Amino acid sequence: MKVKKSLKIVGLVIVAVIFLGTFMFLYSKSKPKVTVYEVIKPEITNLEKTTVVTGKIEPRDEILIKPQISGIIDKLYKEAGQAIKKDEIIARVKVIPEMGQLNAAESSLRVAEINAKQEETNFARTEKLFKDGLISKEEYEKGNVSYKQAIEERNKAQDALDIIREGITKKSASYSNTLIRSTIDGLILDIPIKEGNSVILSNTFNDGTTIATVANMNDLIFRGNIDETEVGRIIEGMPMKLTIGALQNFSFDARLEYIAPKGVEENGAINFEIKAAISVPDTVVIRAGYSANAEIVLQRATNVLALPESTIQFSGDSTFVWVMTDSIPEQKFERREITAGMSDGIRMEIKKGLASDDKVRGAEKMNK
Repeated sequence: MKVKKSLKIVGLVIVAVIFLGTFMFLYSKSKPKVTVYEVIKPEITNLEKTTVVTGKIEPRDEILIKPQISGIIDKLYKEAGQAIKKDEIIARVKVIPEMGQLNAAESSLRVAEINAKQEETNFARTEKLFKDGLISKEEYEKGNVSYKQAIEERNKAQDALDIIREGITKKSASYSNTLIRSTIDGLILDIPIKEGNSVILSNTFNDGTTIATVANMNDLIFRGNIDETEVGRIIEGMPMKLTIGALQNFSFDARLEYIAPKGVEENGAINFEIKAAISVPDTVVIRAGYSANAEIVLQRATNVLALPESTIQFSGDSTFVWVMTDSIPEQKFERREITAGMSDGIRMEIKKGLASDDKVRGAEKMNK
């Protein structure tokens, strides 16, 4: 009997424990939760709304050096990467004469030599007659002029033949078209030809062969494209900040100086080309073609009251925040309408409705 009674008591205790645990569980579940929020105070700060434009660095002007005659590159005196002065020689072209022109020039020279020889004989006879007093001075001077003209025609024919054969004449060797010279001071960016390559001069049907590309690397620009949604917010003269991928520890000042009047469609979007002049310190070497990002300040507000955008809510035309009215025994907030200004993508300007000592509800912090 005692054993049965003990078992009965134990069973009652177990049932009581289960009942009490169930009651406590249900009570805790039915108890209202208290949500605790982060509290954020507005701060006085500076805001900037920016956009980033991708592009590259390049010289303002790249000069293509082309030959004035056709032929073969006989000698290269320079290579890419070297500095060069105006009129300094880059290469020498060897002329390969066209046979028809060569034959015609040789024939013209032979005729000119025959005429000059005949005029020389005639003038010698005229000169003797004049000395003997048999002809007038006027006839003598006519004979002299004819002789000089024949000599000039012979020299002209000889020069024409020299040009076809060699590309130069003896009288103008220092100005030879066979010597390809730089037209500016600068840096040689590229020499796309080699010794032995054929080159042709520019004409109506051909742009001609580029001997070298020369540029002034002290006058660089940034060239990029900006989307049509932002082009209306920029103007010429705006400051920019450049970062170059190859020079990660440097940033450079630039100033917007050109916005294309016409957009170009690329991958379904309309982009406008922009250019900006770069200010580069003398201690930094920048190479043409470096990729770069340009940050442009589209809008700026200084010394304004601002809040994180995450604390601001929008409903129709209304903008509001939740301002703390009490924190004991629990947080209490009231909805307050505000007037918002510009945003930098993280923080938003508060123009009206808040003071710097107000406390605004932020993100949910914890439950208890």
